[in-house]
Amino acid sequence: MYIEALDPLSAPAAHLLALSDAYMASLYPAESNHMESPSALALPNVLFLGAYLDGELAGCGAVKIMHDDGSYGEIKRVYVLDAFRGRGVSKQLMHALEAHLIEQHIPLARLETGISQPEALGLYEKLGYQYRAPFASYLLDPLSVFMEKRL
Repeated sequence: MYIEALDPLSAPAAHLLALSDAYMASLYPAESNHMESPSALALPNVLFLGAYLDGELAGCGAVKIMHDDGSYGEIKRVYVLDAFRGRGVSKQLMHALEAHLIEQHIPLARLETGISQPEALGLYEKLGYQYRAPFASYLLDPLSVFMEKRL
């Protein structure tokens, strides 16, 4: 497996993000989906990564560096294609995103995810993320879970 920066406006990224959108729409109503658009993922404060397995784009993930509620990186759009799930892709993406934050001297990673994603919640817990209240502009939502990790 290798992980590298990926243009979120590229066709391969657009395909992954469209699948991610469809998956999230199947789990949550629109008001409970807090996904970044491809153009938002292309901003200078965002690192968007692609993970490749067997030469194929298997998954993606992003981190957005923020300074609105302290300095932190918000993990966004971690998604792995069905054919590659269970092979450690999301874990490696998370490690790469966290390493980027450490390189940028950002001491905290935060994320919002949903209650209907037990695999994601389990991964974040295993990686040391702790549950917390909503942060930044997020509002309390019974379908959302908020977590953070000191790096």
